[in-house]
Amino acid sequence: MLVPVVGPSGAGKDTLMAAAQARLADDPRFLFARRCITRPAEAGGEDHLPMTREAFCVVRDAGGFALWWEAHGLLYGIAREVEEALAAGRVVIANLSRTVLTEAAMRWPVRVLFITAPLPVLAGRLAARGREAPADIEARLAREAPLPEGLEVETVLNDATREEGVARVLAALSRAAADARLAGKARPARPG
Repeated sequence: MLVPVVGPSGAGKDTLMAAAQARLADDPRFLFARRCITRPAEAGGEDHLPMTREAFCVVRDAGGFALWWEAHGLLYGIAREVEEALAAGRVVIANLSRTVLTEAAMRWPVRVLFITAPLPVLAGRLAARGREAPADIEARLAREAPLPEGLEVETVLNDATREEGVARVLAALSRAAADARLAGKARPARPG
């Protein structure tokens, strides 16, 4: 099962996912996909594989990404290794754009993990970053696009302590792993 992680800016996705990844590092049921992004490693945020735009396009054009998209002037990609992990029955967790969720759901079983928080919390976190003016923060929060219809979505409210948020994410991922295991057992045997 693919578990795309989405949510508004300021929801704490990177923080919660980094903590969940550390806690599940020795659990073979899970693979946390590392995104390839056309931005420098020192730009901050998530741990990603930095690529030049030219290198990204070479990999993309050679079919090296299971999914790719462009947002905010950057290119993002998820390597093909996720397909092997999904075929092996693992749960793959990937920070994705809403723009590729429908494509992903057409190719694999998907349960979206929507991490969010109340608007005042989101605005406060964005203001604490110090990257944007209050008007820009308000505009950013107002332009959040809805999720595509027809997808299975589990919402994690990240409105308390970091530890509570991580516990909620771990619980959601455990449910995804259990459901993926049950779905795998329900598949008919392939003729040999």
